[in-house]
Amino acid sequence: MITKFLNFFADPYRLHYKSRELIKKYQLQNYEQRLAIGAVERPHYGYCVYHSAKLAKRLGYERISVIEFGVAGGNGLVNLEYHVEEVSKIWGIEIEIYGFDTGEGLPKPVDYRDLPYYWQDSFFKMDISKLQPRLKKAQLVLGNITKTAKDFFEVYKPAPIAAIMYDLDYYSSTVAALEMFDADDTFFLPRIFCYFDDIIGSEMEAYNDYIGVRLAINEFNQNNQMKKLGKAYHLLTRKLPETWYNQIYIYHNFSHSKYNEFIGPQNQQIVLEE
Repeated sequence: MITKFLNFFADPYRLHYKSRELIKKYQLQNYEQRLAIGAVERPHYGYCVYHSAKLAKRLGYERISVIEFGVAGGNGLVNLEYHVEEVSKIWGIEIEIYGFDTGEGLPKPVDYRDLPYYWQDSFFKMDISKLQPRLKKAQLVLGNITKTAKDFFEVYKPAPIAAIMYDLDYYSSTVAALEMFDADDTFFLPRIFCYFDDIIGSEMEAYNDYIGVRLAINEFNQNNQMKKLGKAYHLLTRKLPETWYNQIYIYHNFSHSKYNEFIGPQNQQIVLEE
C-alpha cells in the first residue's frame, strides 16, 4: 500500500492524467475545454479538425473537408464524425468527411519499405454492412489508394481539404495519398493539419527514416520545393508530454494563393513600459 502511494506521487503527471480521465468520463466541461486538455477520445483527431476549421474561418471559407486514410473497422471514422459535429457548431462552418479504404484490408506489400515483416495483406478488413449504418455524414471512398487518389477530386468534388488523418501503414500507400497534393490548389487550404499514425510504434515495428511512412514523408519533402510537411513544434514544447504530439505534421503550400493572407491579431503593438 505504501509503495503504491509513493509511486502515485513519483510520477509528476499521474494526478493530471487521472483528473483528465474523470473529466473525459463524465464530460465535466464543454467540448472546447475538454479538447484543450485532451479529455476526449482521439484528441489528435479533435486537434486537427478544430484548428483546421479555425484557420478556414479566418481565411473566409464556408465549407471544408477532412479525410481519414485507412478506415479499417471504422472506429476512427465514427469518432471523426463526433469531432466534426462539435467543431462545426463552434466555428459555424460546414465540414465534409471522407474515409478512404480498400474495404478488403491491406493490399500486398510492394517491397521491404512496406514492412512485410510486420504488415500482411488482408489485415484490417472492413465490415462495410456493419459500418455504413453507423455513419451519419462520412462518405466511404472504397478501392486501392493508387486509383482512388487519382479520381477522387473529379468524382466527389470535395470542399477544400483542411485536415488529414493518415493510417495507411504502408510506405507505398502513403506515397500515393501524398501525391494528391499535386491536385489544383483550390482543393486545399494553404496549410493542412495532418496526423500520421505509423511513425512511432514499438521495438517490433522498429520504424526509421528509411522505411514506412517516415520514408514517404521524407521523400515528399525532398521532391517538393514549394510544398512541405513539417512537425508541429508548438505541441512539442508543451509541459505535459503526449505521444501524439510527435505525430502531428502541418502541410504548407508556399505557392497557394491564400498562403500569405494575414490571420494574426490586428493589434500587435508593444508599448514601452514606464
